[in-house]
Amino acid sequence: MASDSLNYSEKIDRENIRRLREMISELPPYCRTYFRGIEPRTQSRTRIAYAYDLRIFFQYLIDENPVIAKCGGIRNITLDMLGQLTPTDIEEYMEYLKYRPAEANPRGGVMNRETGVKRKVSSLKSFYKYLYQKEMVENDPAARVLMPKLHEKEIIRLDVDEVALMLDQAESGDRLTERQKAFHEKTKIRDLAILTLLLGTGIRVSECVGLDVNDVDFRNDGIRVHRKGGKEQVVYFGDEVEEALLNWLEEREHISPAEGSEEALFLSLQNRRMNVRSVENMVKKYARTAAPLKKITPHKLRSTYGTSLYRETGDIYLVADVLGHNDVNTTRKHYAALQEDRRRSARNKVRLREDPES
Repeated sequence: MASDSLNYSEKIDRENIRRLREMISELPPYCRTYFRGIEPRTQSRTRIAYAYDLRIFFQYLIDENPVIAKCGGIRNITLDMLGQLTPTDIEEYMEYLKYRPAEANPRGGVMNRETGVKRKVSSLKSFYKYLYQKEMVENDPAARVLMPKLHEKEIIRLDVDEVALMLDQAESGDRLTERQKAFHEKTKIRDLAILTLLLGTGIRVSECVGLDVNDVDFRNDGIRVHRKGGKEQVVYFGDEVEEALLNWLEEREHISPAEGSEEALFLSLQNRRMNVRSVENMVKKYARTAAPLKKITPHKLRSTYGTSLYRETGDIYLVADVLGHNDVNTTRKHYAALQEDRRRSARNKVRLREDPES
């Protein structure tokens, strides 16, 4: 397939595969078999995360296990060595993950949050399970280790007033710093279009930056997004999103995109396709003026949309479908508090006997 015929998602996937091959080359040879085995059921970015996590585990063994330290480097760690580890060894690794020393970092070590520790342990469990099932090791110590418990945190969202204030700031910019105001006039129409799109459809930031101009269908008020796993889905938008997109496309007609970004819907000041980090920084900039006490990211805008949609419809399956969740239980987990509110509101909806005073 020619390079210029690939869409944005395919280009990202190809780059991920190239990067993954580089990472695998630094791991023990049998890791290549593992990644080849899980390729059909995982995304390329998931495999990159697994490779990163395994590299941390192998480096830990070299640094902390006196027997394995003698082998001469990560690539020399054998399957026999892995098979001889015990559940206690894995538990010690989990303890290490909570605070691991810096890797040539003068600012100090790395604190892993609960979710970070859980992900790394999950990666290790997947790795050992594959090796054990393929009879590459005789022992699976990770299977006998409990996953770390996560403490539930309140999901951060914007309330109605904060949404309105954030969009107002994207239009006016009057609460921005002087330096930010210097760029605001050049980007406000684009920024308002992105914020309105994220808040009005709940798409992921990666899906947003991956949009091409021809992915927008004003006849049916829908956008074609590339979901996780390569699935395409049409997400529909309302009048406010339509107006914001039309305003941006009118301005975009006067911009000459850089080579390779001709089809991109949203362009940076360098006239290149915007990336995820750029949108994250943009959202953070406006969120500070609208909700200074909340840590708002593009994903929080997605949660804000999901909350509004569920409150309006009460249909958890619709919310799951629109947000692109493969499992409705994922949606239920995020909106459990709202479901409880709806159940509580039903307590007086059904009358068993007529009120004698009515």
